Amino acid sequence: METKVNYAIVGLFVLALMTTLAAGVLWFSSGKQYGKTYDLYVTYMTESVSGLSLNAPVKYRGVEVGVVRKISLDVANPEQVRLDLAIERGTPIKTDVRAMLRLQGLTGIAYVELEGGSREAQPLTPTINGEPPVIQSGKSLLARLDTGVSTLLTNLNRTSENLNRLLDDKNQRMLSQTLTDLAALSRQLASRRETLNAMLTNAGRAAENSARASSELTDLIGRMSRSADAMEKMAAEVGRAGIGTRQAAESMGSDMHRFTGAALPELQRLLTDMQGLTASARRVIDELERNPEMLVRGKDLQPPGPGE
Repeated sequence: METKVNYAIVGLFVLALMTTLAAGVLWFSSGKQYGKTYDLYVTYMTESVSGLSLNAPVKYRGVEVGVVRKISLDVANPEQVRLDLAIERGTPIKTDVRAMLRLQGLTGIAYVELEGGSREAQPLTPTINGEPPVIQSGKSLLARLDTGVSTLLTNLNRTSENLNRLLDDKNQRMLSQTLTDLAALSRQLASRRETLNAMLTNAGRAAENSARASSELTDLIGRMSRSADAMEKMAAEVGRAGIGTRQAAESMGSDMHRFTGAALPELQRLLTDMQGLTASARRVIDELERNPEMLVRGKDLQPPGPGE
């Protein structure tokens, strides 16, 4: 006996199962955001955001801290793309944080990378009118490479144009003539190789002689310096000898002054006595010459005067 199947119950069971699977998928996909509070921030990109999609991750120094909520053109400035970012509350978003696009691996999937943020910087807070705070943007690596390559190509193009202007027909003829002259000069130098070698040898000898003369001059300067030192020492000794002589002369002068003050009067009296003695001796000699007998008889008495 066959069992009857209730297709309505089976259909309800399949529908409930699919709903459960869908809810599970959604729950697992949003499991990272479950129970978390997010703050809204805005950033403006001036480059293409190709490859960036909604719910793309937002990373701060490689750590995923949020997602991209909205991508739209800036109404006030169509050259900019506005990105609304939902970032976990508590993430240290400072005024010097910069947002830029990055590519994840080789897949080409883009995400937003936050860089910067020093300790001294102030936290980025909402504006007065309640608008979300704006994170300043920076150029991505691809944008910097594109700018660098464009600049390089421009410089190469300019260099190529300058070379084309430089190597015109006239300059090419002049360059050819210069190369011809250089070839002729090299042949002449080769033909005079021996003379050049002799000149180089003489130059080497002259350099050696100059070095030797320089060494001897250094020695002579040293000897002159030592002689000057010796003469300076001699002058110092002569100066000291002059000082001693002056001191001796001053000492002798004081001694002579004392000598003339004490001995000169005595010497003067002695000379006076000697002069008197000399006069007396002269008188005796004169009398002896007139009357030699005075030595035997003695001196004659004077004749008596009148009335004696």
